[in-house]
Amino acid sequence: MSQQEIQELEMELYEKTLLLHELKKQADPVEVPDYLFNTLSGSVLLSELFAGHDTLLAIHNMGQGCRYCMVWADGLNGFLPHLESAMSVVMLSRDDPATQQRYANSRQWRFRMASHGGGNYISEQTVHEGGQNTPGVVCYKREGDKIVRTHSAEFGPGDLYCSMWNYLALAGLDSEAFTPQYNYWRRPAKLDDGGANILD
Repeated sequence: MSQQEIQELEMELYEKTLLLHELKKQADPVEVPDYLFNTLSGSVLLSELFAGHDTLLAIHNMGQGCRYCMVWADGLNGFLPHLESAMSVVMLSRDDPATQQRYANSRQWRFRMASHGGGNYISEQTVHEGGQNTPGVVCYKREGDKIVRTHSAEFGPGDLYCSMWNYLALAGLDSEAFTPQYNYWRRPAKLDDGGANILD
């Protein structure tokens, strides 16, 4: 395939993405219950997670056991101040609040976090039908006393929500060639301190 053909396809994808954004504005919202979550500060309702905004972006993270979920969260963490200027943002996972916070601290995440504990919320509000604890994002809005779900999207290699995959693709790499790791430190061939008690 020539460079010109690639550029034409990229433009077509860009135009289709803009069309997708317009179609999402026209989708019918669906009313949802005011679910209960756990946080380090105690129980909190979905309605309280809006924190003064009319829109809530709920990031569905599988928890500390998923390296791929870590990558999407790492990327979104950089955008967080921009996103929070327009809407409320919360990261939800089944991990208990203390585990969530330890993991967030280890990644230097700044998200507000809440635990659904694997209960009704994640089974009823999964990003796609039958997906259960699938990683992704769901958008909610407040309409008076009601909470409605407007859109959702699943996270996965090559999607629209993690720019890293596009950079890897420029180098000819895909999800078959690259697996994210919690840490990219490599043990040197020789450690000047003798190398005792190293945890790889």
